[in-house]
Amino acid sequence: MASIIRRQFIAAFPLQTVGSSHSRTWVVHRNIALIPLFYREVRTVTDTNADAWVSSKHQPMGFPEFVIVIASIMALNPLAMDMMLPALPDIASTFHVTAANKPQEVLSSFLIGFGIGQFIMGPLSDRFGRRPVLIDGMALYCVGSILAIMSSSFEMLLLARVLQGLGTSATRVIATSIVRDCYAGRRMASVVSLAMMIFIAVPVIAPSLGEALMALTEWRGIFVVLMLYGVFALIWSAVRLPETLAVNERKSLAIRDVLGAFRQTVTNRQTLGYAVAAGGVQGSLFAFVFSSQQVFTQIYGLGHYFPLAFAAAAIGTAIAGFLNARFVGRIGMRVISHGALVGFVAVAGIMLLAAKMGMLPLALFVSLAALMMFAFGLMFANFTSLAMEPQGKIAGTASSLYGSITTLLGIGIGTTIGQSYDGTLLPFATGFFLCTLASLTVVLIVEKGRLFTPHARAAN
Repeated sequence: MASIIRRQFIAAFPLQTVGSSHSRTWVVHRNIALIPLFYREVRTVTDTNADAWVSSKHQPMGFPEFVIVIASIMALNPLAMDMMLPALPDIASTFHVTAANKPQEVLSSFLIGFGIGQFIMGPLSDRFGRRPVLIDGMALYCVGSILAIMSSSFEMLLLARVLQGLGTSATRVIATSIVRDCYAGRRMASVVSLAMMIFIAVPVIAPSLGEALMALTEWRGIFVVLMLYGVFALIWSAVRLPETLAVNERKSLAIRDVLGAFRQTVTNRQTLGYAVAAGGVQGSLFAFVFSSQQVFTQIYGLGHYFPLAFAAAAIGTAIAGFLNARFVGRIGMRVISHGALVGFVAVAGIMLLAAKMGMLPLALFVSLAALMMFAFGLMFANFTSLAMEPQGKIAGTASSLYGSITTLLGIGIGTTIGQSYDGTLLPFATGFFLCTLASLTVVLIVEKGRLFTPHARAAN
């Protein structure tokens, strides 16, 4: 497995010459010429030669293991979301939930904890370091899983889901902060994309895995698996992942300092703009996840086979992660993400038109959904990197605020669309189109009407 990943990284990151017309550079003070095989000495890291550089901050972990660990801790979130999809009808039956859309609260309560928790985890990690906050967050996730297994009421289950969400908020914030500690610019986007290529494969298989577990046991068995995976990720991170934030770079937890860091984040045009745009796009993704079980089983009558249709749509995101990791260093974050956003709007418009005309058979719906998920995969890693790029000195706090904005916006949008489900695809398709159109508008404002402009040229 490691050799396969190693070969893939060599293909994804070809060596390029030092020197560039780009104005922004990062100076590297450590000579890394002795790192074997495809690593080379690079003293000046620019947008064009960043692919040749591997940070020493995550040693003793090599680059492949670093990406896999980042992907593994990030995967706690989609696992906890998507494995639950096949279990929603049984959970409703167990707790005598009769309202048609109320089982969606099992998903939205998790995301509420996830969104709120990110406000806290970033400042804590900037003060105490990445490792302790990450490990404590994963421990909280395991506690929430145990509480879910023991739930005797629907309300207790929702509380457990909030705790799980709070725990995974640490993994989201810390993973992004660790990558930002070690990398910047297009290299950061490449690392995030590689991690997302691995962890985004989780939504493709998670519903099928949940369905398989439901065939062997009841819905509580899913939480047993989630707890075991959390313990595995916790141990791996505790043993292998080093601290990436130096003591002399840590920030105060004084209210004045924390509010100052928040103010620095939200007053940065690029950070706030891309956070809002990402929130709009993520809202459409959450709407798809919230409604997918009802859409595929009630409208298209797939029954227990709906995870296969869900996987067919979600695989587009994994493919996009691979392609983005391969080409973002050459093409640039803006060119790829802006093109994907425009494409997303076009595909959402086609879906809306087809839904209004009543001409949206299963094959067309899955194809359009896969194209939109493909566009999402090209956008989200790059939007994250663009938002975080100006915030290197307060990466933890900025990552927490960015994650909270995108998640809470996404929850609000996704829940609104999900709860408006009326047995047709029209609310779903309308929400998709409006979300992406709003995101495109925000990006146009942030970029002052200039899409597809590379970063260094935009700065000039």
